Order: sequence, then structure tokens, then C-alpha cells
Amino acid sequence: MRMNTKILTLSAAVFLALTSTLRGQDANFSQFYANPLYLNPAFAGAFQCPRVNLNHRNQYPNYSVFQTYSGSYDQYVEALRGGVGLMVLQDEAANGILSNTQVDLMYSYHLKVSRDFSVLAGLQASYRQTSLNWNQLTFPDEIDPFRGAVLETQESRPENTNVSNFDVSAGIIGYSRRFYIGIAAHHLTQPDVSFYVADRLPVKFTGHAGFTIPLGRKRLATDIQNFIIPNVVYQRQGPFDQTTLSLAFSRGAISGGLGFRTTSTNADAVVLMAGYGPEDGKWRIGYSYDVSVSSVASNLGGAHEVSLSYQFPCFNKKKQLQAINCPKF
Repeated sequence: MRMNTKILTLSAAVFLALTSTLRGQDANFSQFYANPLYLNPAFAGAFQCPRVNLNHRNQYPNYSVFQTYSGSYDQYVEALRGGVGLMVLQDEAANGILSNTQVDLMYSYHLKVSRDFSVLAGLQASYRQTSLNWNQLTFPDEIDPFRGAVLETQESRPENTNVSNFDVSAGIIGYSRRFYIGIAAHHLTQPDVSFYVADRLPVKFTGHAGFTIPLGRKRLATDIQNFIIPNVVYQRQGPFDQTTLSLAFSRGAISGGLGFRTTSTNADAVVLMAGYGPEDGKWRIGYSYDVSVSSVASNLGGAHEVSLSYQFPCFNKKKQLQAINCPKF
């Protein structure tokens, strides 16, 4: 009974936190560039050929606190002089007690500024629905120390347990063969996502940049080129912020990396990453594990994340722009 009571009380505590302070934050991914459309809508069509990305993140698995799933498709369309993309995301908290479903449509205009530098400018339109499974909640005041959860809670049920809204986001990326930099702003309309008193979702600002550095020189065409790719991602949403510093390594079909995520107040996690994909580059699978270094979340189990991508043959063999050399995660 003690264990069940602990889990039920935790579920209610998670719900109260999510519907207050944490409600103003988006789902988080550690493999930023394995889910590029989620990072910045300007990435739509950036790899020219049609591409599918699937991602799953299990954060704090010891208590099944957060489960996030996403799937996306994007490609370059010559008639539109840019890329189009579609993304579907499902974010669940506390074993599905609180869930968010989001569908995004994106367009990114591709501009070749010079022979060595290009700019992508993207817009995103979103529909999202946040749902609360009130009947699955058990609050501390419902629990009798001898008979279990038999009492009636004094917590008030919201009038509407499904909140829907439309949203708009935008982003821009500049890149060359070896360097890339981008910014994005999500939730420009700041939609009301509260079940109780009106509370608008803060704008999320993202800045990201990186270098692709070749190691040594290929003496023969059959030689495998090694690369290291240092990169940084900074995000701020309302009073919350985080910075992720990463160093990725790539050698042929194999890639790996190490990241460190921190906030302005405390260190959060060390991220271990590994990936594999054949030389033809059609598909790639990646795995990462967040080792929590925060005293608050050290006993919750970190986070597991899996990504899978597949790139289809190009409909138009003539590429307008070169693809961005981002980390393979």
C-alpha cells in the first residue's frame, strides 16, 4: 500500500506542477539535429531529397514522467523555391494523465546568397490540443492511511479538460559548407494553454550554431574522411533557459558524441550519443542517454532517446542548394 500511495501521490504532484510552472515549457529533445523540424522550421527541405524522421524520448523512466513521440516528413519543392514539412508530436506526462498532441505545417524559402553561403527562412503553422485525464488522478487528501484512496478530494475539476489552439512560429538559418547558424521563435501567438485561469504559453527563443571540421586529408578517393562537429544550442522560454554544448564525431557510417546541458542556475545532464548509418546515407539510427547531474532529478533515471531517419531518392536530380553539414544526430 505504501508504494501505491507513493505513486498516486506523485502523479497528483506531477499534475499540479505541470498545470502551473512546468506548463509553460515545450518537450525537450537531446538529439536536436535528428529532429531538425522541431528545432527550427527553416530546416524544412534543407537536405533537398524527401526525408522521414522518427523520434522517441523517455524522460525520467523510473516513474514514467515524460514520454514524447514525434514523426516528420520534409522535402525540397523546386516550384516553391523552398522546402515543405509536416510534423506530428505527442507528448505525455505522468503515464498519459496530461497529454499534448500537435500537428505542424512548415514552409522554408531557400535563397542562395553566394556560391558558398545560403539562407533558409521558415514559417510554421500549428494546431495543438492539450488533454487532461482527470479520472486517473489521485490527490493526497483522497488517501486514508488505513483504507487507501477512498476519500473525496477537495481539488476542483476544470470545466474543460481539452484545450485546443492555433499557433505560429518562424526561423532562419544561414550556412556554408563548414559553418551554420540559426535562430527560431516558437509560439509567436502565445496561445492560452491553461485548464483554469488564463495563462499564455511563452515564446520559445532558440539559437543554434556549429562548425564541421575535417580531420586530416583524404589521400585517395576511397579513404574515409573523419569529422568533428562542435555545436551549441541555447533556448529560453519564459523564465526557463538551457544551453547545450556538444561535440560530435563522424567516421563513415559510425558517429558518436558527447553533450553537456545546463541552465542559468544549475547543471542538468551529460548526454552520451551514438549513431549508425550506411555509406549511401539513406537511413540512420541514433541513440542517446542523458545522465542527470542535477540533484533534483538524480534518482529519476535520466532519459533515453531513439531516432530513426530515412532519405528517399530525389524527385529532381538537380539540387538547388547543398545540404547542411549538421551533426548526424
